[in-house]
Amino acid sequence: MAEKFLMPKLSPTMEEGQIARWVKSEGEDYDAGETLAEVDTDKATMEMTALSAGTLLKIIKGAGDTAALGEAIAIIGKAGEDISGLLNDLSSNGGSAAPKTEVKAAETPKPVEASQPEPAAAGPAPVIGGRMIVSPIAAKMAAENGIDLQRISGTGPNGRIIKRDIEDALAAGVAPVSRPSRPFVASTVIGAAGYRDETTSKIRQVIASRLAESIGPIPTFYLTVDVEMDNVLELRRSVNAAVSEEQKVSVNDIIVKAASMALMKHPWANSSYQDDTVRFYDQADIGVAVAIEDGLITPVIRGANLKGFVEISAEIKDLAAKAKAKKLQPEEYTGATFSISNLGMFGIKEFTAIINPPEAGILAIGGATPTPVVHNGAIVIRSIMNVTMSCDHRVIDGATGAKFLQTFKQMLEQPGMMLA
Repeated sequence: MAEKFLMPKLSPTMEEGQIARWVKSEGEDYDAGETLAEVDTDKATMEMTALSAGTLLKIIKGAGDTAALGEAIAIIGKAGEDISGLLNDLSSNGGSAAPKTEVKAAETPKPVEASQPEPAAAGPAPVIGGRMIVSPIAAKMAAENGIDLQRISGTGPNGRIIKRDIEDALAAGVAPVSRPSRPFVASTVIGAAGYRDETTSKIRQVIASRLAESIGPIPTFYLTVDVEMDNVLELRRSVNAAVSEEQKVSVNDIIVKAASMALMKHPWANSSYQDDTVRFYDQADIGVAVAIEDGLITPVIRGANLKGFVEISAEIKDLAAKAKAKKLQPEEYTGATFSISNLGMFGIKEFTAIINPPEAGILAIGGATPTPVVHNGAIVIRSIMNVTMSCDHRVIDGATGAKFLQTFKQMLEQPGMMLA
């Protein structure tokens, strides 16, 4: 029986999606599990697959069109079925227009209808009822590239400004305007590792409540330590001399392994606060921050404590490539138990990182630089790396965080301790 095919939820934070392209054409048959279309979400370009076999009878939303979650984007069924009743139903319900929420165009994109000031003289965007309609992806691209939406003509349905319009504007060299920078807004994540919940003590609940009231939703403090990296650099040289070019590991791969092993020795650092319980994770699922064109995303290395350097390296390379191509699946970038952000390759010596809830901590890794230090009364040159840990004080106390960093530092300065 013919039925409407509705826009599915393809990522945890998705509110609407934009059809990038239809893989199947009208009238074409498909099998269960086959890709019907590619959809641009707020995080990546996702494949929309069929749950069962059938025929794509009618495309309601074409390439470039945007649909809200649960909105009809196609009609599916058996070849030759009468779909006039479904088409009439869509028409009587206002077609396939999606509900919209009004926000300013330059803000972090949601399903948007941006309020429009007086249009600019050059190429004003089409207006419907005094408002400028913008897809969330287009709004995000415009804000990040400093593009004035008032100067863009929308080519989407009802004059909606879509991703293609912003790409055309960038290709045409539209002059950017000054925009205030926006902070990264972390999404709510769902832990993939096994866990146990333990009821918090009254003292812990009072501490958490008071710190949250006095400092903010996540009471954060910072701990910094210097790490001698000479033995890690030597370890890396030894490993890379014994493996193929494709298997070579980076310093960051070794850092991920050391952090995961240290987390296993300090379970409070590998936990999250859950209001009346503390959730302890059975393995270290490490989020590794990756810079992409649209901002920052943290692919997750599942069970990093159970993997070797070469395997961790291969996973990070694969996930980073998928992140930059916007091909990450939600389960590949959500659910970390702890995160690492490394800016050393950009020449940054030290910084602080923002905790990604509900994780309790994140390491900010600076670059290792030759530094004079005192050893046995003599000045020698060592490669020193600065590490700053951001801690959620509701579960990580000062001493707890310090002990974790001591173990992490020891494992890097004496890599054999990762096996102890």
